[in-house]
Parts: sequence; structure tokens; C-alpha cells
Amino acid sequence: MSVVRTHHYTVEPADLTEFLRRREAVIATVRNRNPGPTQTVLTRLEDGTFADSWRWDSAEQMQAALANMPMAEAGAAFSLTHDATRQDGEIIDQR
Repeated sequence: MSVVRTHHYTVEPADLTEFLRRREAVIATVRNRNPGPTQTVLTRLEDGTFADSWRWDSAEQMQAALANMPMAEAGAAFSLTHDATRQDGEIIDQR
């Protein structure tokens, strides 16, 4: 069953372009090292914060990728965020 890890955070408007560049590098590195994620979606919410969802084919696949996370790239990208939280969930219905 597919799983999703969703990060919720704030990025200052002046940092957004650089954050997007760094996030792209994280995604590319994760995909080069692991079979996934199958999809990433970054959404700017009404309050100006962001929801960053990463979909994986399985929880095992996600956990393996997290164990092999590109720390330098992830650290650089997420250094531009604040008030960050995360949640994991299992997709139970999709249409």
C-alpha cells in the first residue's frame, strides 16, 4: 500500500526561489539513490505555509530511502524553512 510523508513548514518569500532549487536537488538525489519517491507535490496553503508531500509505493521503500537520505542536500534545503512538522500516512482510497 502506498504511503505519504507530508512536511508542513514556512519559507520566507525572499528565500523561496533558492528553497525550490535546493528542494529539487534533494528530490533528484533521493531518486538517484532509491526506488522513489513516486511523486512529490509542494502546495502553498492559504496561510502562506507549505505542505510538501512525498509519495512512496510502500512504507519499507520510504524507510529505506530515509535511512539513505542525502543529508547535505536536505540540510541545505530545510535550513531555509521554519516551524516544520511532518506526518506519515497510508493512502487508503484514491480516485
